Amino acid sequence: MNTIIQSNGNQLIASFVGRLDTAAAIPTAEAVKPLMEASDREIILDCSQLEYISSSGLRIFLGIRKEAAAHGSKVIVRNISADIRQVFMMTGFISLFEIQ
Repeated sequence: MNTIIQSNGNQLIASFVGRLDTAAAIPTAEAVKPLMEASDREIILDCSQLEYISSSGLRIFLGIRKEAAAHGSKVIVRNISADIRQVFMMTGFISLFEIQ
């Protein structure tokens, strides 16, 4: 699993590459810490290369959303596959995030 964070104007873009499973959750949680501290910036979670997400991965996404809301930021999830969309629908995450 690889997480790449880029700044683009008023946006922070986190690209997730690989499988966000339980084993990858701890290093991924460390990698996304800059997103947790972003205030008044739009946060984009680019999932175009995300192959799988476990409950541990969903917990990371939820943590990003909670911290972003506390700092006045907005979180957008982009480019999810049909399989990951299904996971978001089954868990109710589809209504927690703006999906593009």
